[in-house]
Amino acid sequence: MEANQKSETRNQKCVVLGVTGSIAAYKSAELASLLVKQGHEIFVVMTQDATEFITPLTLQTLSKNPVMTSFYDEKDNWRPGHIQLADRASLLLIAPATAHCIAELANGLAGHPLAAIALATRAPILLAPAMNGKMWEHAATQENVDRLRTRGVEFIGPEAGMLACGYEGVGRLWKVDDIAFRAEFLLARQDNLIA
Repeated sequence: MEANQKSETRNQKCVVLGVTGSIAAYKSAELASLLVKQGHEIFVVMTQDATEFITPLTLQTLSKNPVMTSFYDEKDNWRPGHIQLADRASLLLIAPATAHCIAELANGLAGHPLAAIALATRAPILLAPAMNGKMWEHAATQENVDRLRTRGVEFIGPEAGMLACGYEGVGRLWKVDDIAFRAEFLLARQDNLIA
C-alpha cells in the first residue's frame, strides 16, 4: 500500500490551471475535475474578471487546493506564491484564454499572478482560447498568437459554432475532454524528454 502511494506521488504532476474572464470560464470547473481524476495536483489561478463568471470557492473545492486571484493572496510565506507555482508547475494550462490574456502574454506583461506565472515558469504552456470570432480573427490577436507560438506556447482551438455573443464563428472554447487529453499528452511528452 505504501509503495503504491509513493508511486502515485512520483507520477503526480502539478498543473497550474489559469482561468480568465470569459463566459467559457464555467467550463474550467469540469476541466479542473477531469485533471484531478487523471491524478494530477491542480492549482487554479484566476484573473479578477474570471471571478465574475465562476467563484474561486467552486474551483477550490474541485481542485482541492487554494485558488490564487491576486498577488495579495500570497501572505503565508516569505517566497511569492506565484513564483512557487511557476517553479512547481509541470504544465501551465490557461482555459479559457481571452484575447486580452493572449495579448498580455505576447507582450510580457505581468500585472496579475497568472501573467507573472507565465513569465516565470519554464514548464510548457497550453492556451485554449475563447472569445468573439471577430476578436479571434483580428490581425492583432493573430500576431499575438504567432508571437507566442514562436516562443513554444501551444494552442488548442478555438472551434467554430454559436458564440455566447449571438454570433456564429470561430471562437468557442475547445471541448473540455480534448483539452484535458492534450494536457495529458504534453505531460507525457515531458516524461519522455526527461527519460
